Amino acid sequence: MSFIKTSLRFHKTLSNCRNLHCSPSKLFSYSEQKTPQSLDDSGPFSSLLKTRSVIRFRGPDTLKFLQGLLTNDVRRFGGSPAEKTSALATPNLPVESTPPIYAAMLTPQGRFLYDLFLYRPPRDDEKLNRTGSGPGSGPDDTPTLFADVDAMVLDELIDFFRKYRLRSKVEIENVSGEFSCWQRFGGNLSCNTLSTEEPEAVAVGWGGSVDHAGASPAQGNNLGWQWFRDPRLKSLGFRGIFLSNTTPPLVESDKATDEELYLLWRMQKGVAEGSTEIPKGEAIPLEYNLAGLNAISFDKGCYVGQESVARTHHRGVIRKRLMPLKFVDNSGREVEQQVSPGSEVVNAVSNKVGTVTAALGCRGMGLLRLAEAFKDSSGLSINGQENIKVKAIQPEWWPAEWVSNHDQYTAVA
Repeated sequence: MSFIKTSLRFHKTLSNCRNLHCSPSKLFSYSEQKTPQSLDDSGPFSSLLKTRSVIRFRGPDTLKFLQGLLTNDVRRFGGSPAEKTSALATPNLPVESTPPIYAAMLTPQGRFLYDLFLYRPPRDDEKLNRTGSGPGSGPDDTPTLFADVDAMVLDELIDFFRKYRLRSKVEIENVSGEFSCWQRFGGNLSCNTLSTEEPEAVAVGWGGSVDHAGASPAQGNNLGWQWFRDPRLKSLGFRGIFLSNTTPPLVESDKATDEELYLLWRMQKGVAEGSTEIPKGEAIPLEYNLAGLNAISFDKGCYVGQESVARTHHRGVIRKRLMPLKFVDNSGREVEQQVSPGSEVVNAVSNKVGTVTAALGCRGMGLLRLAEAFKDSSGLSINGQENIKVKAIQPEWWPAEWVSNHDQYTAVA
């Protein structure tokens, strides 16, 4: 399709790419190349995520070390694989794998610092040997995890982990030169629960029953790299870490789309990612919907910042939330590239309702007070640009109680 061939291009380096959230008009020539009319009816798309990097944790204390730092429960990586990912074992792909998890690190006061996606590579004994004659075996079964992290804070994040490592037996390495992060998304992707239910998503092995077109990118290494359902929301698509010198399965070299399209996909769903979109040291995790995005376990026990998160959660009142925004003029026509992150959203009497946190074209995300965002959404506008109206959108994936609980609390108050 023509819009794939004319997908948005990067006009800056990686460092300037992150400035999208500060000054999108400097990064994109939006009038020159339009995105598809509706991403919900398009795709699938695949994007190399240049704004993400890869860290490897390796050592006998890996799980114990991360368990005390992250908001999610990493102990599941210590158990048996739980999700079927192939019809048969192959030399580089097991029958079952452990799905990745999404997690965050917080300050002692419970404010957001970093987010990451954790993956456990398959062990040799979970696959066949290279001849396919029996279970694989390897000389080293040291616990290993890979983390997909924000590239802008990579060095800072590694220093953070090493500061907390103390005497823990775990190596922390930057392996961004060896591995890359990818996302597969679009409205035409299946929303089935398991990765195997996306028919082509597992075609990465060497077995006789595996699609050879999908197998070719995986040849030449003894590791099984595959697409996994995004651990935050099924509707976000598939995510994976792959060797940098290969093209992931299901991605044709001339069909990969640039990362801005994935950003727009997330904006339409109200899902922030990284320490720029989720302000480091400032953001309250529950206001940025991290509980609804499966980043927080309320059963795992202690971690840094846990007390504040648990107290807010059990109180049950979140007055502000991150949500998708759409910018239009007085006639309801979309307004592109005229709103910047940091702009205030005000109501009809010019009282502040919230702040735009990210913007691209006529779309954005903002942290708004729920009581006013949906009470009179037609009266919202950008402060100082009253001709630009703001439509606050309640995402389909939001639990009903997020709005109903707040309405009930407001009525009682």
